[in-house]
Amino acid sequence: MLGNHRNIQFLLRITITVLVVVMSLLSCRDKSENLVPLAYDPDSVATMITHNVSTLISDSGITRYRIVADVWMIYDQAKEPYWYFPQGIYFEQFAPDFEIEATVVADTAWYYNNQEMWKLKKKVHVENREGEQFDSEELFWDQKNGKVFSDAYIEIKRGVSELKGYGFESNTAMSDYRIFRPHEGKLPFSDAPAPGDSILTIDN
Repeated sequence: MLGNHRNIQFLLRITITVLVVVMSLLSCRDKSENLVPLAYDPDSVATMITHNVSTLISDSGITRYRIVADVWMIYDQAKEPYWYFPQGIYFEQFAPDFEIEATVVADTAWYYNNQEMWKLKKKVHVENREGEQFDSEELFWDQKNGKVFSDAYIEIKRGVSELKGYGFESNTAMSDYRIFRPHEGKLPFSDAPAPGDSILTIDN
């Protein structure tokens, strides 16, 4: 009788063990069948989003820039890593003596890390340390090559005088610049075809 009792206990333990394993496998299978594959596009999904930003940025150990923005979105896993400022940006560039060399305001901005390139769009307003003001709908700020440029229409205010035209290039301090296709008339910002080519160069 004792031997039969032990055999029954052994068989009961085996049966319980088998049931537990089967239930576990079924549970895992049900969970895996209910999983939804996550589509992740690093070019369109930000790895970090920061609000109400005010930060200083150094270049070669020297503080060169200050950025103020409501929203700063970082896409550092994208094929071409970039920063995105969808709600506008205020940007200061400092000279080596820490004086403000230029200020920039734009409704939308992108910064492409590998190219060291800023793309500024919509109501772009730049002011240099001499108080000259530059207004356009698009500007590119190439930090790597030390220049600012645009193919769009631009207006430049120098005291009481104004310069207008299409196509623009300058150093990053916005102190040595030229308009490729100057236009004497007052034109609204538009993507209309530019007038004939000529060059107006300003060297402060």
